[in-house]
Amino acid sequence: MNYNISKDFAINLDENDNLRSYQEKFYFPLKKNGEKHIYLCGNSLGLQSKNTNGFIQQELEDWKNLGVEGHLHARNPWLPYHEFLSESYSKIVGAKKSEVVAMNTLSVNLHLMMVSFYLPTKKRFKVIMEADAFPSDIYAIESHIKHHNINPSQAIIRLKPRENESNIRTKDLKKIIDNNGDEIALIILGGVNYYTGQVFDMQEITKLGHDKGIKVGFDLAHAVGNISLSLHNWNVDFAVWCSYKYLNSGPGSVGGVFIHERYHKSNLNRFAGWWGHNKLSRFKMPETFNPIKTAEGWQLSNPPILSLAAIRASLSIFDEVGMDALVEKSKQLTSYLVFLLENIQSDRISIITPKKRGCQISIRVKNGNRELFDKLTLNGVIADWREPDVIRIAPVPLYNSYYDVYSFYKILEEIL
Repeated sequence: MNYNISKDFAINLDENDNLRSYQEKFYFPLKKNGEKHIYLCGNSLGLQSKNTNGFIQQELEDWKNLGVEGHLHARNPWLPYHEFLSESYSKIVGAKKSEVVAMNTLSVNLHLMMVSFYLPTKKRFKVIMEADAFPSDIYAIESHIKHHNINPSQAIIRLKPRENESNIRTKDLKKIIDNNGDEIALIILGGVNYYTGQVFDMQEITKLGHDKGIKVGFDLAHAVGNISLSLHNWNVDFAVWCSYKYLNSGPGSVGGVFIHERYHKSNLNRFAGWWGHNKLSRFKMPETFNPIKTAEGWQLSNPPILSLAAIRASLSIFDEVGMDALVEKSKQLTSYLVFLLENIQSDRISIITPKKRGCQISIRVKNGNRELFDKLTLNGVIADWREPDVIRIAPVPLYNSYYDVYSFYKILEEIL
């Protein structure tokens, strides 16, 4: 598409957008004068959909009227409630329904997956991860390495971009695997790097790892609901995600897990809990753990229904729209945003997000000057600052418009 920098062009794009009506299905933060903020922060916390209240109120009513009987007799019985999300999740991450489950939060799930998939030996004990991985991932992985009485400085191989580059090259990862493959136990990367917005070639990385006998997993916090995924066909061993970013489930909401079906009947190590026990005998309270032969076998406790209701509300919209349409619009939105940014004549900013990306565009600010971000905030833009020098902008296709992107550009241009 040939873009131009006029206001009318942005308006015309919106008029021809097949998803434009979905913007009205979400609540936007309002300024004191009642106008909407320009909300470009869905990569940190997604907006609340207007159907969320109804989904949660239904469970509150059933709790009020039924008490404990709601587990079996609520309109949406609570006992199997997490199963209501599985089909939607399977479509979003490209998996079989049996390979996904909504449970816990992301960091808890990462710990659980490390128990099962990080099985170091004297020879094979190293872990490959991004040098700039999200801190929670670093903490979790280091803690598991220490739990095995291994020094993290000797075990962690930290992937870094080449000098004067911002993004990691797959062939540099391949070189590390070729040179160290017999010592590497696990590769764990973000599907989308939270800082730069780079999308990793998960299919290729999984193959590279498996060719050397390495387990491969992904943190999909910034990928799920954002980019096209095909975890089953890519042969990924496991993945974890949160649901409050692009999936719009509310702050701190329940996360999810993918575990490839080849492990469902295995004897992998795991931390067990009663909700992962065989459903047919779970309430007979047996002493011996008998795991469900699906991803559900990794569950620990019965999940929080109100949180699942909020996720279900949002997933109902994803079911309606479909990831293909969202990804198509996302590519148009980000390409348009990049075009506009490149038309700003200023040496104070640069784009560090590569062409292989999702919704997020990361803008590096010269000398890490946060003043620019603060001025954007004062002008009604809700975005995200990440130390030491990046403003993250995420136009989300479900609820952001081309005019949102244009308005951000005009404010940024004026400030610069």
